[in-house]
Amino acid sequence: MNIKVVRGNPTPEELAAALAVVRARAAAAAATPSGAEPPSDAWSDPSRIAAHRVPRPGPTSWTRTYWPS
Repeated sequence: MNIKVVRGNPTPEELAAALAVVRARAAAAAATPSGAEPPSDAWSDPSRIAAHRVPRPGPTSWTRTYWPS
């Protein structure tokens, strides 16, 4: 891996910190299985709402159609 400073004059400490970040990201990407899915957010999961029973029909059922009771 070649790293080239295009602009500026970083100190050896700044260059070492930047290289450490690049190497850590590369190691994390290599350690992640290629078929792994990112963790899903529970709030955006449609099964969270669908997991509850459907409200019974009636004159006020429209108030309970979106949020589970």
